[in-house]
Amino acid sequence: MNREDAARLAGRTGLAALAGFGLLAVVVVATDGTALSLDDGSHSWSVAHRPDVAVAVARGLTATGTGVIPYVLAVVAGIIAGRTARQRLLAAVTSLVCLGAGQGLRYAVMSLIARPRPPREDWVTHASGWSFPSGHTTTAALAAGLLVIAVLIRAPGRGRPIALLIGCWGALVGLTRVYLGVHWFTDVFGGWLLGVGWLGLCLGAALRWFPAEFTVGSMPSSRPDAAGDAQSTAE
Repeated sequence: MNREDAARLAGRTGLAALAGFGLLAVVVVATDGTALSLDDGSHSWSVAHRPDVAVAVARGLTATGTGVIPYVLAVVAGIIAGRTARQRLLAAVTSLVCLGAGQGLRYAVMSLIARPRPPREDWVTHASGWSFPSGHTTTAALAAGLLVIAVLIRAPGRGRPIALLIGCWGALVGLTRVYLGVHWFTDVFGGWLLGVGWLGLCLGAALRWFPAEFTVGSMPSSRPDAAGDAQSTAE
């Protein structure tokens, strides 16, 4: 897949995810923010299944989806993606902008919709602000997505197991928000859709504007005609 096709695919995926997010947001607004059937079921199950060990693990995991950690991961993604110091700096700054802008977009939507959280007596961790979409979920999805892209750029074959683990981390951070009682499942699902949508648009823009060295297909070893070009030059 060439750069143009990859950029088009990323952009379309991002728009599709954002369209899904927009539809979900309409449903949330139309129901005045009340819990949907899926929300009630997942919330009730979480409240009824909370051994101390599971709660402690969930609290530790959910803490990785906010604060400085996602920004550190975004910088790491940039370092992995680039091959030279200049490329790494550019990729790191771009990753930070993508993450920060995504958080800003999430906060604006959250403030506009102003969906109440689940009942406070069911919380087993601290939370603040409105409920939809989940901030931890959106942030973790963006950070995980940036890392997955960076790993697949540098090691498209060998990096797949690592990318899968990173993706699982991003998903689990969101699920802990439901398990700890501070978000409805649709808040988390909305965070996933928003994160994937924004990341898709950012990736599509990067593929169109970044130098070709950042794509896997432009690596010297991946060019099937490289040897032929060298031979023609010699002749």
